[in-house]
Amino acid sequence: MAQHQAHKHDDREFGKNWVTSSRFLFYVQLFTFLAFVGGCSYNLYAHRYKGKPKVEVPESTQYTPKYKS
Repeated sequence: MAQHQAHKHDDREFGKNWVTSSRFLFYVQLFTFLAFVGGCSYNLYAHRYKGKPKVEVPESTQYTPKYKS
């Protein structure tokens, strides 16, 4: 009877039962991937381009420059 209980316990160990361990690792990988994608998306949203700033360009540096006479 003691051998049967020991064998039953071996089935629940992480390294012995590949079905349980592979399922666990799959869910860990899925959670990690989703957390990474969510974090990257939030970071891109938080640091997004806010729009075109109004920049004053000197007239002497434009494509057709205007010089003082």
